Amino acid sequence: MTTTPGASAVAAFRQLPHAAFARLLIATGLLLAALIAYAGPAAAQRGPQSVAPVAEKLIDAVVNISTSQVAKGPEGVPLPQVPKGSPFEDFFEDFFNKRGGRPSPSERKVSSLGSGFVIDGVEGLVVTNNHVIEGADEIVVNFHDGSKLKVDKVLGRDTKTDLALLKVTPKKPLVAVGFGSSANLRVGDWVMAIGNPFGLGGSVTVGVISAKQRDINAGPYDDFLQTDASINKGNSGGPLFNMEGEVVGVNTAIFSPTGGSIGIGFAVPSDTVTTVINQLKEYGEVRRGWLGVKIQSISEDIGESLGLPENTGALVAGVTPESPAAQGGIEPGDVIVRFDGQDITTMRGLPRIVAQTQIGKSVDVEVLRQGQRQTLKVAVGLLDEGQSASAPAATETMPEAPPPPTTSVLGLTLLPLSDDMRTRFGFDPKISGAIITEIDPESQAATKNIRVGDVITEAQQQPVVEPAHVEAAVERVKKAGGKSVLLLVEDSKGDTRFVAIPF
Repeated sequence: MTTTPGASAVAAFRQLPHAAFARLLIATGLLLAALIAYAGPAAAQRGPQSVAPVAEKLIDAVVNISTSQVAKGPEGVPLPQVPKGSPFEDFFEDFFNKRGGRPSPSERKVSSLGSGFVIDGVEGLVVTNNHVIEGADEIVVNFHDGSKLKVDKVLGRDTKTDLALLKVTPKKPLVAVGFGSSANLRVGDWVMAIGNPFGLGGSVTVGVISAKQRDINAGPYDDFLQTDASINKGNSGGPLFNMEGEVVGVNTAIFSPTGGSIGIGFAVPSDTVTTVINQLKEYGEVRRGWLGVKIQSISEDIGESLGLPENTGALVAGVTPESPAAQGGIEPGDVIVRFDGQDITTMRGLPRIVAQTQIGKSVDVEVLRQGQRQTLKVAVGLLDEGQSASAPAATETMPEAPPPPTTSVLGLTLLPLSDDMRTRFGFDPKISGAIITEIDPESQAATKNIRVGDVITEAQQQPVVEPAHVEAAVERVKKAGGKSVLLLVEDSKGDTRFVAIPF
């Protein structure tokens, strides 16, 4: 007679002493509890079971924005031209009259769609992207329940962050949403986008934060959140929510070779949005802080010359006269590593932080100068958005008169900067240095951002008045065992930059 494995196990359990059997039951229970505890977090890592409860509370605050404008020029096939007295004249006149009249051959009405969200249901304030409403003659806000409101006024817009604040007059209080802090987001956190992709209103998509502080070359203050939540054409201006139902970003752009979502979307972080929107509401414009420095990243070569790790802070290449930086004692060659209590880890981080600083606030600016840390006090000024350089552009044609004896170093042919050359090249009379008249195409210098007509004003952070000073700096670096020489170069527009040339 044969027995099954199960029967054998039961028989074995019956032969166990009571105490041993009890200990076995306890151990089994502990094992099951451990398995349940392990499975709980694992299941949570797969994402929320449903976002429906959150979406139901938010979807009425998300709106579709439709715009229309009159565009110049014909659209498609031109309208038929019917001769006077033709039998078809009455037919065509009647046809177009029934459809609102024959449009002008030089004008046509075009429309576009986007998304937005209500942040104040009593005042009727709606946030969207500036590019959604740009050039619009009429803006209509369409709500999830089918109602519509025409925008009374664009309270303000900011092209640099692509944000706009709209005003409607609600007949009753609107459903509104609030902002959360984008600084608290972590890569991998769940987020939800609601918007109007391809005109399909009230669409909900879910994903995670893929990256933070993305620079996509959209503007000077790029600090985008990247998400794989589906964002498509028409989602622009819509909100990106965290799982608490707070707005943590404004969906603005996608990366796509096809025009559709491939899982790489970008949103303006809410911490930037709140700063901009509050100023648009109060002033109708954005008032940004101004420091008055020209900065650049620290490359590997420049870092080696300065004795600093690559991508350390922001290197000051130039200081605007009479600017807050100049008055605070910041100098070319300083490396700004901390501003108003915030670490500057990348060059692009400084303009964003300065721009968001209160106008007139006196802040501590920590710099590295000749390897030594210093803390300076700087009063932040108001950025004039219309500021631009007005110095004449330099020409790359050298004067026809026979030049004085030249000096060749690092693949550069140099001459002292004379008064005649300052006039010919449009340099400030106060500028001193060695002007570059020729660049050896086979040299390391030819691979750097240097042009004929540029002036070397510093070498290894020491003033240059004549080419011999550059030669002396090269010799000092070689004796110290260095690998490259750090030059401060200026063009006739007044733009300065540091360049490290390896030996």
